[in-house]
Amino acid sequence: MPAAFIAGATGYAGREVARALAARGDVRTVAHVRPDSPRLEEWRARLACIGVEVDATPWDAPLMASTLATLRPDLVFCLIGTTRARGVKGPRTPAGRPAETYETVDFGLTDLLARACVMAGVRPRFVYLSAAGTGPDARTAYGRARWKAEEAVRASGLPWTVARPAFVSGPDREERRILERAGAIVFDGLLGLAARIGAPGPRRRLASITASALASALVRAALDPAAEGRTLERADL
Repeated sequence: MPAAFIAGATGYAGREVARALAARGDVRTVAHVRPDSPRLEEWRARLACIGVEVDATPWDAPLMASTLATLRPDLVFCLIGTTRARGVKGPRTPAGRPAETYETVDFGLTDLLARACVMAGVRPRFVYLSAAGTGPDARTAYGRARWKAEEAVRASGLPWTVARPAFVSGPDREERRILERAGAIVFDGLLGLAARIGAPGPRRRLASITASALASALVRAALDPAAEGRTLERADL
């Protein structure tokens, strides 16, 4: 049975990717939860209910490589990211623990996971969840960090697929992000209006997507030989 490893499995998209893979019944699914998570045991129980295993390997390249060498995944989903508030300033952390910034999380942990795959001697399809607007000259630190992460994945030598959705939002999100949800609804309405008056292009490129729809697209892409080496924009998802 093929195996999948999901980094960022407790996030909005990650939970749905775990659910989608488990529902197939033909993929061993292992969800990574950081070992210092205060909800680690809760996540073990929740994910076990849908047939998903939990791994709590620390974010350390040799340790992660050891885990991946044992699991030998066919698919690795990198769905990690930090919040806007943390990404800009970084939180206050205990001595010895790096701040969570776009550079240390969105780029740093993606790069670590790709390197760990190489160190482990495995060649899974590496599916990286990036974002619309990513690029070397992006206006935001977030966009620039995501671009660095994409480049690290492409340079890793692993078979890869990159996805760049715009808003990932929906009424099923557990975290309360009222302004984000309201913004997605308003923006989608404006895109719909543009489509009705003869400009459908912006909606295809920028419309929001729910986590369940995104998860289905990511799993399809991960299993599709034609999606290897491709960067999928919103219209492709």
